[in-house]
Amino acid sequence: MPYYFYIIYSNNINGYYFGHTSNLEERIRKHNANHKGYTGKTNDWELVYSESYPTKSKAYARERQVKKWKNRKRIEQLMAKGSEHPD
Repeated sequence: MPYYFYIIYSNNINGYYFGHTSNLEERIRKHNANHKGYTGKTNDWELVYSESYPTKSKAYARERQVKKWKNRKRIEQLMAKGSEHPD
């Protein structure tokens, strides 16, 4: 079963959210459901980028790596590349 590192975007708050999952479709549905937490503030989250990994630990490691960047320009460059496993 593949696991995914993903980035979703909300136009309402002009923000990104990073995560990992084994089921992208269901996970995005949950982000757009009414709930507490960061993504519960709005329900317009859209998948803007994803990478596939063979294990959950690798997808989670990639999520942590990108979160550490804390640089919107670098994150948007990653999405523009569209590469499966960019540097």
